[in-house]
Amino acid sequence: MRKLQGTIVSDKMTKTRVVAVDRMKKHPRYDKYYAVTDRFKAHDEKNEYKAGDKVIIQEVRPMSREKRWTIVGKA
Repeated sequence: MRKLQGTIVSDKMTKTRVVAVDRMKKHPRYDKYYAVTDRFKAHDEKNEYKAGDKVIIQEVRPMSREKRWTIVGKA
């Protein structure tokens, strides 16, 4: 299963956190790198992580329509 490192950008939902994962992507024609941000909804059973925390998320089976990740710990 994949593991990614990101920052929590929203903690307004119950047991769910929105995690932003930043990476650098290379343009196919111009060979320049640019920043890409992907946002994942991740499960947080105890509501222990808050906005701004750096966390590690792991891929799991689908828990809802958009939630396919869970938080495994702080980074």
